[in-house]
Amino acid sequence: MPENLFASFSISGQGMSVQRMRLSSVAKNIANANTTKGVDGKPYQREVVVVRAIPGSPFEDELVDQIELKKSDTNHAPNARQGTYPPDYSVLKARTATDNTPPRLVYEPSHPDADEQGYVHYPNVNVVTEMVEMITAQRGFEANTGVVNAAKNIARNSLEI
Repeated sequence: MPENLFASFSISGQGMSVQRMRLSSVAKNIANANTTKGVDGKPYQREVVVVRAIPGSPFEDELVDQIELKKSDTNHAPNARQGTYPPDYSVLKARTATDNTPPRLVYEPSHPDADEQGYVHYPNVNVVTEMVEMITAQRGFEANTGVVNAAKNIARNSLEI
């Protein structure tokens, strides 16, 4: 039981780190929403966080088993196995990447960065999309905080028994 309790702290901590990365990317995107020229002379490109499950992790194995169990018969109940987890247990791998969608073209012939046709190449950042990303990252962070608090309460209550 203790290893599962600490694994839940670890998994929730990883989830909070991912949500922090997402919030950081959103902040960069909003701050550069009107940056028409970066260091490379091109408009800023939107940054996104790509999250993948680590192949071969106990979480992925359990998920695949549950999916296969559901396919075999709809009356099957989920059956979580007790397992031991290594101390450096990771279920997620996150990294930042650039969104390669084309920049927004806005007709502003008087802008100093306008091209020959009078169009300015603005970043591919939509502030409304970024606000939605911010809210979902905040909710994800709050959910992981709730898991940590629940695990902490379980540990405290089990010590009082």
